[in-house]
Parts: sequence; C-alpha cells; structure tokens
Amino acid sequence: MIKWLKNLLGNTPAIESTDDTMKKFLIVGLGNPGSKYENTRHNIGFKILDELASMKEVSFETLKLGDVAQTTHKGKKITLLKPNTFMNLSGKAIKYYLKQENISIDQLLVVTDDLNLEFGTIRMKGKGSPGGHNGLKDTQVQLNTPNYPRLRFGISDQFSKGNQVNYVLGEWSNEELKDLPERIETAARAALAFTHGGLANAMNQFNGK
Repeated sequence: MIKWLKNLLGNTPAIESTDDTMKKFLIVGLGNPGSKYENTRHNIGFKILDELASMKEVSFETLKLGDVAQTTHKGKKITLLKPNTFMNLSGKAIKYYLKQENISIDQLLVVTDDLNLEFGTIRMKGKGSPGGHNGLKDTQVQLNTPNYPRLRFGISDQFSKGNQVNYVLGEWSNEELKDLPERIETAARAALAFTHGGLANAMNQFNGK
C-alpha cells in the first residue's frame, strides 16, 4: 500500500506557485512631477520609464504616490513607477509599491541621473552611496539599506562652480538632444535585461555603453 502511494505521488507533477513561475519587478524612474521639470536633466529617470512604457505599449495611470503602469517581459511581471512625491521624497513611493506589489529589494531597479558619468553613459550597480543625489538619499533612508540595484544615466558635470542646481534642473543642450533618444532607448533595454537576465548579466552587457 505504501509503495503504491509513493509511486502515485511520484508520478504526480508538482504544482508551481505563481510567485515561482512569474517573478515580479519594480522599475522606478526618478524625477520631479509637472511640466516645469519635464525636459530637465534631473528627469531622465521619467524619460526612460516613458520609453519602457512605449516599448511595451502600456500607459501610466496616476495612483497613490505616483504614475504607475503594469506590463510583462519574458514571463516576468513588471511595475513601472514614476513617483509624484518630488525627488527629495522618492523613497516613500518606492517603499509603498515594494510592499503593495510584494516585490523584494533585489528585484527593484531605480533609474536616475548621475553627474559623475559622461553624457549618456549607463552604469548599473547592486548597491552604493547616494553620492549627493537627494532621490537616492531618501530611497536609502526609506528602505534602510544602500543595497538595492540602480541604473545611473550620465548627465556629465559641464557646469561652472556654484551652478550645479541650475545645471541639473536645466534642459538638455541642442547637441545632447541629438543623441538623447538613442541613449534613452539603450537605457530602457538595459532595464529590461535586468528583469530577465539578472543584474550581473545586464551590467556585463550595458555598463559603459
């Protein structure tokens, strides 16, 4: 009888849970809400999220703490988030949607601008300091850890002393605008690579490009 039960159970296929078959990811673009900031360097995170939504043919809906879109990519469920809390409070929205969607920190990707990288350069990391970036600073405080994946998009540091704020909150130069669409598309593809191939694979494929 016991042998018969073992044989029966052994031939029964395992039932996989939804969490096992479809991992969930949260991709967050940092920026400031409102038309005043729409085309500024500091809002590149929003632009990259807009490109992702366009690629996946989905639209954003204004919900609690931000604009949100849902999509899938190669069997993974992805929540796209553009916080509407302003840059300094970005972490509040990130923390809320991680909990709301039951997503782990290692499946979070924060997309942001970076003064320390040449224009258009992409660099992905699994952890790091805020480096003076207020959005990353608040995210670290809210998540209580600096250990979360991020995609940094270079905006360079071509500003005179004391003019950093105006530069970051300024609009792209005509020269930058020529290359910006291609750079944004590459960053969006890097974000998708993170969801289906993992951080290490995405880093190898896109860092420095």
